[in-house]
Amino acid sequence: MLDCASSFFTYETTKSVVVKRRSLGIINRIVQALIIIYFVGYVFLYEKAYQDRDTGIESAVMTKVKGFGFYDNYLMDVADYVIPPQGASVFCIITRMVITHNQTHGLCHEADGRFNCSTDEDCERQLSSNLASGKITGKCVTEVQRCEIEGWCPAEDDTKRTPPMKEAENFTIFIKNSIRFPHFNVTRGNIGSAMKKACLYNPVSNPSCPIFRVGDVLKYAGVNFSHIALTGGEIGINIGWVCNLDLGEKKCLPKYSFTQLDSAFKTISFSKGFNFRFAKYFMSEDGREYRTLHKAFAIRFDILVSGNAGKFYIVPTLINIVAACTSVGLATIFCDIILLNFLKGSDQYKAKKFEEVSGLASQSESHELHRYSVHSQVLKEEVKNSNDSGAYSIGDSAGQSTSA
Repeated sequence: MLDCASSFFTYETTKSVVVKRRSLGIINRIVQALIIIYFVGYVFLYEKAYQDRDTGIESAVMTKVKGFGFYDNYLMDVADYVIPPQGASVFCIITRMVITHNQTHGLCHEADGRFNCSTDEDCERQLSSNLASGKITGKCVTEVQRCEIEGWCPAEDDTKRTPPMKEAENFTIFIKNSIRFPHFNVTRGNIGSAMKKACLYNPVSNPSCPIFRVGDVLKYAGVNFSHIALTGGEIGINIGWVCNLDLGEKKCLPKYSFTQLDSAFKTISFSKGFNFRFAKYFMSEDGREYRTLHKAFAIRFDILVSGNAGKFYIVPTLINIVAACTSVGLATIFCDIILLNFLKGSDQYKAKKFEEVSGLASQSESHELHRYSVHSQVLKEEVKNSNDSGAYSIGDSAGQSTSA
């Protein structure tokens, strides 16, 4: 217990040992150079750690789609194939539909082959199913060998393979985006005063144009138009604002990138692509309600905005300079590990580097040093030069023994 207490109340101080070994000195300088290169090249120049950052952006997105296409011998414009029509940051362009006309409330047979039957018992087992186009009544329509439903009739048959609207590949998407960095009170937009209205985005020749051709967006995202037009899908248009405000606000410009957001579901065997249903309701002259049901396969576009602005600030600069200076000392720790564990003569180095001094020993050593200094001073006063033979004397007794 006393040993633990005595070891707790101890003091350690650094002892400097100069090791004149060229290989170890080279390792030390190389490690120090690598640390300095890391902080200067990566931390300061690449990561710009001397800047204060703002990632809490305020952003607004407005969109417009332009183009005409033909589907099922009907000319379709923006009001027909864009949902929702308000120009939000998430919208769909319908490329294919399964249309069921003149549906009314009543009883009819299910069109889905999963509801085949030969007797009413087969349909009674389907009473709790929610996969049908209506509520299963439990009866079997023997003429067509399908279960009977109560709902909108005739039932939808979505197994029809209708061709997509090919003109959708040439539709254009206009994106209007504004962003604000509240920490720096900087507001920017993706439309410049010198921008041409008839431009078309190209990552090389026209990277700042906010008008995108649908076919080009799919190509940049690595998606085949013919496939996604049949099944539908989800595409992300990323607007990245990475701004170095030390260069001025006018240099703060967006960069666009494109990705397929539903690529994780490519290999699944069910629920492929993207589709939804909507209906248009009508009233006949006799007051009977009927509707046209649309199952729409669409390309869904999500406009995703991210922002990161930086500006010089003294506090992070000082913090990273101190961190760099402190990290240079890691070279000493690394060399100590090599010196004390892997080099020949490591025991000798350990003896030189680590020394334990007790309190009594320190008092004794200080007393001896004092006696040595006094004795040296006396010797210096007593030493006298002799004749040309090189002999010298220290005090009177020393001179008598020399002359004898």
